[in-house]
Amino acid sequence: MQPGQASRTALGAAGHRAAHQVLERGFIFSDPLALRILGPEAEEAVSEARLEPRKRGLRLFIAMRARFAEDALAAAIERGATQLVVLGAGLDTYAYRAPLDARLRVFEVDHPATQAWKREQLASAGIAIPGALTFAPVDFEREGLAEGLAAAGFDGAQQTFFTWLGVIPYLSEPAIFGTLAFIAGLPGGAHVTFDYSNPPESIADPARRAAHEELAARVAAAGEVFRSHFDTDALHEKLRSLGFREIEDLGPAGMAARYFPDRPSSASGGGGHILRASTL
Repeated sequence: MQPGQASRTALGAAGHRAAHQVLERGFIFSDPLALRILGPEAEEAVSEARLEPRKRGLRLFIAMRARFAEDALAAAIERGATQLVVLGAGLDTYAYRAPLDARLRVFEVDHPATQAWKREQLASAGIAIPGALTFAPVDFEREGLAEGLAAAGFDGAQQTFFTWLGVIPYLSEPAIFGTLAFIAGLPGGAHVTFDYSNPPESIADPARRAAHEELAARVAAAGEVFRSHFDTDALHEKLRSLGFREIEDLGPAGMAARYFPDRPSSASGGGGHILRASTL
């Protein structure tokens, strides 16, 4: 992202979530606030999606990763999770539409400029900020997550669920594994969901590889370059070495089987994966 500006990729992801509500009627991921939080830009996002059907694969991937994360969160709450940390929250709307009551405290972590933009969007849309939500402004590359969360009142002794969607590809490996090590070391136990992509040269399917390369060029043009890719087996080994015990990883085939059992060819998203790991 550009210094002092909100993330363009956060806006793009929000646009895809909004377009999914209209073009696919939210059949993978239903978000009743996706259009409202975008305001006037929602109509533009939907119109652009209609005019560019080649972006459907990315839109569906973004819907699938959000569904995967919220399904995993629901399961973690049943297992005793009492805190949710949304890393790189962007225009995520979970805290504003979920019945949080006293079961879950939410911390939204993002770059200060993006967080200020989100507050403006919420105010313009008339979306109330729930009492269970705390904003924690942190620059992942320059500030410590532990310090930012501690300042917001986070309690590491409580079981916590972390979502980290649409962020890892833009970070350096030291920043990624430093954050994952912090999560794995929490005394109360933790779960994390994130998405990542395999190295482009390892993507066997030509169409998926081309989709990945096109997306990489597009985000680079917006000033947000892909910096990290991972071999799946090596990533799992690293996660286990950090202390994660339970790992679930869906690549393109796994996503197709779960979300498009009758139409597997409909689920395409380059070489993207969605992953859940737990220390419990």
